[in-house]
Parts: sequence; structure tokens; C-alpha cells
Amino acid sequence: MQEFGVCELSMVPVRKQPSETSEMVNQLLFGDLIKVYDSQNNWLLIHTYHDDYEGWIDKNMITNINKTEFKRLANGKPSFVIEASAKAESETNTQLNIPRGGRLTDVNDGNFEISGNRYSIDNNLFIQAGTISLTDLAMRYLGSPYMWGGRSPFGIDCSGLIQIIFKMIDMNLKRDASQQAEQGINIDFINESKEGDLAFFDNSEGKIIHVGIILEDNRILHASGTVRIDKLDHHGIFNDSQNKYTHNLRIIKRIQS
Repeated sequence: MQEFGVCELSMVPVRKQPSETSEMVNQLLFGDLIKVYDSQNNWLLIHTYHDDYEGWIDKNMITNINKTEFKRLANGKPSFVIEASAKAESETNTQLNIPRGGRLTDVNDGNFEISGNRYSIDNNLFIQAGTISLTDLAMRYLGSPYMWGGRSPFGIDCSGLIQIIFKMIDMNLKRDASQQAEQGINIDFINESKEGDLAFFDNSEGKIIHVGIILEDNRILHASGTVRIDKLDHHGIFNDSQNKYTHNLRIIKRIQS
């Protein structure tokens, strides 16, 4: 029987293999929904609902929910924490720090519920999905450190940055840059690109390994060491501080709802 779950912690690491020492390939943020496909000792093989990404999580880090609650949370009206982190208080007076991008469902005057657990949060700390521009969201991540597999302002990778920003405007993208490059429509020339388009970059073998958001004035926001803004042209990303091109442009995509 299919099992369902929701992340009710700030963040949960998703591992490549069922081990604490295994590489972290992804993160669940508060409110993320999962489906369980297998188990091994204290580990669950899960797929995330919003992008069907696979990985292993510690079973003690997830809240089990039934199918009815899963559907309610999946189909409810989404809101997202907009500050770097926001405190939510439960009925038991337990406080939880929810990172930017944490998903809240059917918030009513700062109150929301997950599987019978009721929470309250300051109305100024979250937004309804799609009520802020893509660029404004992207700028809020400037200076966030790079972390492989990360999806929060406290550590984020290039495709995680893109995915969470689009998720907060109520558009679901795949997890990895190579998968995201298969979505949207092609933009043939860089001078035809618009703010909010995605630029993808490849390595010497032609594999797409990096992605960023195109800004006005031939600039790009991307996660490389830190979330930063660099110059972009038809060759790729030019880093002024290093005085060289750091990423080779492969393709530009426009994501449409």
C-alpha cells in the first residue's frame, strides 16, 4: 500500500543511499509532501510530490499522513515563507523555524494545520504563491552559500535555487539542471531573452551542469560559491573578480505557466 508523508521539520536531508554518511542529493523543506516507495531498516525511499525526485530519508524525520490529508495538502491554497526563516508556533507552544520556501497550506489569518497539528505564524512572514515577482524572490537569495543538494537560504545549489524560486510563484520545475533544461521553450539568441528566462551551461562533455536566472542588462543570478550576479553573453558567464569565463552557455529556456 502506498504510504504518504509531509515534512514537518525545518529541513530534512535526502540521501543518495540509506545511510547518514551518504551524499545529500536534495532537501525537504517544511510542508513538502512525499510518497514512500520502499524501506530499509530506519530509512525510507521516497519521491517528492512536486517533482518526483527520488532519495532516502530517515523515517523519524517525516510525519506519516493518510491519503485524505495528503490530497488536502496537495490541493490546498499554497503560501510560502518569504523571510530567511520564520517562527511558527504550534498548539503545544513548540516553536519551529521555517526557512524561506517552506510551504504553508490554506493559511487563515496566520493559522494553518498539518495532520491535526495547528500552527500560527505572523502574517508578515509569508506570501501567497504567485504574489511576488520572480526577480524579487531571486534577489532575496543573494549571498546565500552554495551547498550541493541544498534548497534553503542557508545552503543552496544552482538548480535548487531555480526550483524553489519558481515553486514560490506556483510553478513546479524538476530538481536537476539537466532536467530543468528539458522544460519550457527554446530561446534561440541571447538578445531575444527576457528577465526571468533560464540560462543553462554545459561542461566539456556537453552535459548540462549549471543554471541561472537571466536579469536585465546582460546579467545573470546564479549559485556558484555563493548566490551572486555576474555578466552574461553568448559565450557564457564572465566573472569580473576572476577576470575569466566560468561557465559555457548551452541553451536558454523560457518557462511558461
